[in-house]
Amino acid sequence: MAGTITSYRDFWPFYLREHAKPWTRGMHYVGTVLTLWFLLLALGGAGWWWWLAIPVAGYGFAWAAHFGVEHNRPATFTYPLWSLMSDYRMFFLWFAGKLDPHLQRAGVPA
Repeated sequence: MAGTITSYRDFWPFYLREHAKPWTRGMHYVGTVLTLWFLLLALGGAGWWWWLAIPVAGYGFAWAAHFGVEHNRPATFTYPLWSLMSDYRMFFLWFAGKLDPHLQRAGVPA
């Protein structure tokens, strides 16, 4: 990436290109589902350790995907808030069946 991204509007297509491979996105989805499940457990009083499990699950699956599948550096290292927002945005767009147009506009091959 050349230069610094200064707006979320510019970050979103970059983020999608960094998640070009379906396996990368799939591993992110697993981590995202686990974070939501662990959040429910933590809020339900299942134990304090579930609060610790939330970032471990989310970042664990995401970083494994970047290093093991996509072979790139996670955007969260440079843009932590935008990356977190984009993880959930990508997941919910995928879950709703509306992610493909975003991937196409970002130039991610089908």
